[in-house]
Amino acid sequence: MPTRVCCCCSALRPRYKRLVDNIFPEDPKDGLVKADMEKLTFYAVSAPEKLDRIGSYLAERLSRDVVRHRSGYVLIAMEALDQLLMACHSQSIKPFVESFLHMVAKLLESGEPKLQVLGTNSFVKFANIEEDTPSYHRRYDFFVSRFSAMCHSCHSDPDVRTEIRIAGIRGIQGVVRKTVNDELRATIWEPQHMDKIVPSLLFNMQKIEEVDSRIGPPSSPSAADKEENPAVLAENCLRELLGRATFGNMNNAVRPVFAHLDHHKLWDPNEFAVHCFKIIMYSIQAQYSHHVIQEILGHLDARKKDSPRVRAGIIQVLLEAVAIAAKGSIGPTVLEVFNTLLKHLRLSVEFEANDGQGGSMGSISLNSASKDNDEKIVQNAIIQTIGFFGSNLPDYQRSEIMMFIMGKVPVFGTSTHTLDVSQLGDLGTRRIQIMLLRSLLMVTSGYKAKTIVTALPGSFLDPLLSPSLMEDYELRQLVLEVMHNLMDRHDNRAKLRGIRIIPDVADLKIKREKICRQDASFMKKNGQQLYRHIYLGCKEEDNVQKNYELLYTSLALMTIELANEEVVIDLIRLAIALQDSAILNEDSLPMFHRCGIMALVAAYLNFVSQMIAVPAFCQHVTKVIETRTMEAPYFLPEHVFRDKCTLPKSLEKHDKNLYFLTNKIAESLGGSGYSVERLSVPYVPQVTDEDRLSRRKSIVDTVSIQVDILPGGLPSDDVVSNTEEITFEALKKAIDTNGMEEQEKEKRRLVIEKFQKAPFEEIAAQCESKANLLHDRLAQILELTIRPPPSPSGTLTITSGHAQYQSVPVYEMKFPDLCVY
Repeated sequence: MPTRVCCCCSALRPRYKRLVDNIFPEDPKDGLVKADMEKLTFYAVSAPEKLDRIGSYLAERLSRDVVRHRSGYVLIAMEALDQLLMACHSQSIKPFVESFLHMVAKLLESGEPKLQVLGTNSFVKFANIEEDTPSYHRRYDFFVSRFSAMCHSCHSDPDVRTEIRIAGIRGIQGVVRKTVNDELRATIWEPQHMDKIVPSLLFNMQKIEEVDSRIGPPSSPSAADKEENPAVLAENCLRELLGRATFGNMNNAVRPVFAHLDHHKLWDPNEFAVHCFKIIMYSIQAQYSHHVIQEILGHLDARKKDSPRVRAGIIQVLLEAVAIAAKGSIGPTVLEVFNTLLKHLRLSVEFEANDGQGGSMGSISLNSASKDNDEKIVQNAIIQTIGFFGSNLPDYQRSEIMMFIMGKVPVFGTSTHTLDVSQLGDLGTRRIQIMLLRSLLMVTSGYKAKTIVTALPGSFLDPLLSPSLMEDYELRQLVLEVMHNLMDRHDNRAKLRGIRIIPDVADLKIKREKICRQDASFMKKNGQQLYRHIYLGCKEEDNVQKNYELLYTSLALMTIELANEEVVIDLIRLAIALQDSAILNEDSLPMFHRCGIMALVAAYLNFVSQMIAVPAFCQHVTKVIETRTMEAPYFLPEHVFRDKCTLPKSLEKHDKNLYFLTNKIAESLGGSGYSVERLSVPYVPQVTDEDRLSRRKSIVDTVSIQVDILPGGLPSDDVVSNTEEITFEALKKAIDTNGMEEQEKEKRRLVIEKFQKAPFEEIAAQCESKANLLHDRLAQILELTIRPPPSPSGTLTITSGHAQYQSVPVYEMKFPDLCVY
């Protein structure tokens, strides 16, 4: 019961104390005396200078009642304080607030849950009051610490524990609302406060996540659940906190999230981590998204030596963050994201290589295999992140990223790449090449350039088609798939999937446009490079069915997207050269690969004949395919790529009706207005400088040119003159000396580059004026004397290995200077 005083003493006491004493009844169960409370409120409003004294006296009484465990009077005192706080709005309220906060602190310090909840409710009411001017000297350090401790309550009674935790979360929410609105009062964003607030909210979110994971997927909370569910309340509080974060304090709000996830080992599995960062990315302002991404990248660097699953979990979080940030502004972090991811991709491959070398037997071998699988999880997560990020970038940024990744690919014989692979070895280098090309494949997916020059500039095409990326069938597959992504500008690739004889190409409804001038110029400059890549790719011994399918698709896409009449002739020459290589088999390919090349040529010529719609050409192709169906089905893709296909022992005894003949094709195309002179010139791939640097067997070792000088009046089949095999190396030795000047080397390099990329007609025109000089040089080399006849009677026969092609008049042949050398 409250202390009573005599009438004389009561009359001498200050009025505000008498008014305060009168609001307390004899029995606390009767509650606050409303009539006396109205008098006290009127007095406080009329004399605001007395508010601080009223507050001090109420605080004195409440402190005494708390110590004496008079909960009833404590409730009455807090109710009176709340009413006075809501009724009085003036400058004089500030001293009263200090007394009020002192009383709330007393309640929070008590060990009784009811009093803690009571103090929290009063503080929340106070937090919702907007003050005219902020009080800069007021600090809430105690309340932050106390409310955070309440969020971690471990009371034995589950209901009481939940009630205390909810009170703690509501208290934190009140502190946030009271402090973050004023930029000058930024103490709440200090690291010591954020390190308490954020983990407390995440702790409550995490506990509910664990319960939900055991009982099944959580249902959407109702309005009542939002007030009674600590997880929902904590999530709303976290969203509100992050939504108020600014440029200067964003990092302080995000870093405690990493500390909490690390401490509780929530990266593996990472469902909760992903959930947290989705909340963060959707709550913060869009222009600050790159701050969060930078923090994730920094944490990934800090945890680079952790287990693969932890790194994979962080990368998965980065993927989710990037997926949200890519829809808006991601600031200057584009290259930083890719650079960091590629660095960790190299580290993962290096860890995988080291583990593979370390594990040899028994349990060590099993642990090594497990780590390898985990590292593959990391690598796949990195590739998915790169691909998703790149696919959401605008085209101008995506082209830069394509160049950036291509510049990282290790290419043998050059030092242009910036990824250090010196410690990886051959297997590690191959692995990083595959990973980078897979990343590049993801970035180029869906990329649509108006011109092929934009999609495949020389600085990108040259390393992509490097012989160093042809040493493995998987590398060649990835290179071709990247080219398909960039070439297929009308989404025709899905219609061409699988190598087959298409009865009617019109049923595919191929979309195409007339080739533009830029694309025609691209093919004149880089066509030979593309043809060479396809030609050499077909002759690899480790090819599988997918390689032939992708090579067929490459030829078909070039026909659709890049082919004019000149390119069509070149592609047909390439197909005939592939057929001849399969027949002659100078590379000693297995029979499956030889039949696979024959099937590839059949499928492509069937496609191109219908695309250009020349009836005689279509008729010849159809006739050959029908003959093969009856006599040699293993030359067709539908048969040779089956699991059980009977293959021939040799191809030497096959009838010529099974092959596509150059003279028949030239005759059919010539009748439709095509310029077929070049069909009689066999296709030979250009030799590049990188062939001599590469570890692969150079085509110079297998391709030679034989020059036969035949009398014009005798048929070439009956007369064979003295010939000498002239290889590139033999010609090089004829003019090369040890003291060759750098200028001469540069001249030779320019000549080689010229004949790689210049159009055939341009080369022919330039070389026509040098015909007489060419005769003299050839005569010196072959030790023969040639006297130009008045009419073109001499002929030249060019052979590749044992394959002899139709002779043409010597004055009609246009020999480049490269042949002389």
